[in-house]
Amino acid sequence: MTTQDGQCPLAGRTIVMSGGSRGIGLAIATRAARDGANIVLLAKTDRPDPRLPGTVHTAVAEIEKAGGKGLAVVGDVRREEDVERVVSQAVETFGGIDIVVNNASAIALAPLGKLALKRYDLMLDINARGTFALTSAALPHLYDSDNPHVLTLSPPLNPDPVWLHQHAPYTISKYAMTMLTLGLAGQDHPRPLAANCLWPRTTIATAAVQNIVGGDAAMAVSRRPEIMADAAHAILSRKATDRTGVCFIDDDVLRDEGVTDFSPYRYGDALEGDLKPDLFLPGGEHA
Repeated sequence: MTTQDGQCPLAGRTIVMSGGSRGIGLAIATRAARDGANIVLLAKTDRPDPRLPGTVHTAVAEIEKAGGKGLAVVGDVRREEDVERVVSQAVETFGGIDIVVNNASAIALAPLGKLALKRYDLMLDINARGTFALTSAALPHLYDSDNPHVLTLSPPLNPDPVWLHQHAPYTISKYAMTMLTLGLAGQDHPRPLAANCLWPRTTIATAAVQNIVGGDAAMAVSRRPEIMADAAHAILSRKATDRTGVCFIDDDVLRDEGVTDFSPYRYGDALEGDLKPDLFLPGGEHA
């Protein structure tokens, strides 16, 4: 996407992202890099994991290959000192922060009585606490940007109790990310700041879907991460005064940008009508 004057809207912008070694986060980062953005990743994956593709270092290599500047900060969004370090290194290296993307997330789809306490703690610490910590630490620097954005990868607040019945712990952790972001949107700020959420209409072909949600069958009815990347790019390219406090759905964003054909985003051969709605959206509760 370029503006009418031919400029890339994220050129020179500095993005701090939690996670991003793979999947949706990496897709968002490399899409921004094509504009010439600076992307600072806070991620734990310093060395290859046989179960998961990519590290924070290979992610930065992809960012730079795409045309951006990358900085790998090995750390854990659960650790306050690591969060402070990624913020300070972003400011020292690139002169400020324009965008925060709360991407890091842990998932365990189990109800009470079947979920270990350590897994519950992990989800709440990464999803909810991590969103709070990174956003809070970056906020003073966002106020120095002329177009500050916070984008959190979390769902709309769906009152249907099915999501509590099926996996209340995970639901709590993801809704907490959304509530923190919507709360930020409603606060008083010294300058306009856009704080929004983004969620996919369908499941996305990532390691989490492959390993946790449903294997090859789930991947076959999913879309590729690039749809989330293009939607995030569209949101982050807008003025902070445009929209805030919105829970966006990826294909709605792209429709507003004039996209009418979503078939290039399909991971497999499934027809559009056969794609699997994601969690927290109507139809997503059915296996």
